[in-house]
Amino acid sequence: MHTLQRTNSANNDFIELVKQLDADLATKDGDDHAFYNQFNGIDAIKHVVVAYENGEAIGCGAIKAFDNEAMEVKRMFVSPTHRGKRIATAVLAELEKWAAELSFKRCVLETGKRQADAVQLYQKNGYHVIPNYGQYAGVENSICFSKSIE
Repeated sequence: MHTLQRTNSANNDFIELVKQLDADLATKDGDDHAFYNQFNGIDAIKHVVVAYENGEAIGCGAIKAFDNEAMEVKRMFVSPTHRGKRIATAVLAELEKWAAELSFKRCVLETGKRQADAVQLYQKNGYHVIPNYGQYAGVENSICFSKSIE
């Protein structure tokens, strides 16, 4: 059984999980990691969800304002030993609920095409592919998604 906690980017458990995420992405993204990493700072993110199991932080995700109508989902991660338990789906659903409570109408996100598990997660949770936005426009390995949360 896992529990979810709403917090912010100053949360020490979130900071530790992000370190694991960055190490995982450095391996998967290879030579592209430096490009993506520049967009993944966690300074002053006000909306973070951390998943716990028996008091241990096992997963996380965050949202930050993208524009007046959308929140961008960032820093989604579940520790490898806890994958396959629908934790990422629970974190994502809580982030979407929080965004809706803040009167946003949709969530957007970017992931890498090499992140097959992430692509599958977003598709099974109702996200659809959109043209790459912002800094990801024209980036071959990026895939962007959107979901209405109204």
